[in-house]
Amino acid sequence: MTNPETAPLTGEFAEPVTGWVADQLAAIDAAGTTEAADVQGMRVVVYTVQGKRSGLLRRVPLMRVTDGTNYAAVASKGGDPKHPAWYHSMLANPRVDLQDGTTTKGYVVRELSGQERAQWWERCVAAFPPYAEYQTKTDREIPVLLAEPLVTT
Repeated sequence: MTNPETAPLTGEFAEPVTGWVADQLAAIDAAGTTEAADVQGMRVVVYTVQGKRSGLLRRVPLMRVTDGTNYAAVASKGGDPKHPAWYHSMLANPRVDLQDGTTTKGYVVRELSGQERAQWWERCVAAFPPYAEYQTKTDREIPVLLAEPLVTT
């Protein structure tokens, strides 16, 4: 019997908003692995998030930043002055699915602060150096969310 708290998210999916996201997701779906898409030669993972307002599920490819167990979701939006929509959705609905390679698992997301954020920010910039430049383009501190595996019992 499947535990409803750890079962994959189900529901209606929204269409990707931007063309490059749709292209990345199509490549990932065709290959069956996130290794089929990258940004500037660096790997991505795909988060499935429930929309804050719509309730629809959205697939969001983000840079792969991990310590081997947990993953960071960096709400950079390229240094835009506003947070990306998925950031608000993750805070409102912190239960997400995450695909890395061919494996998809359930995670719970929380926003980092203080020293914990600083440590993960270093890891994020090491994984995708443009994050450092994005931070210089905006007055907001770019949020870092941590996806931690769901505990199964």
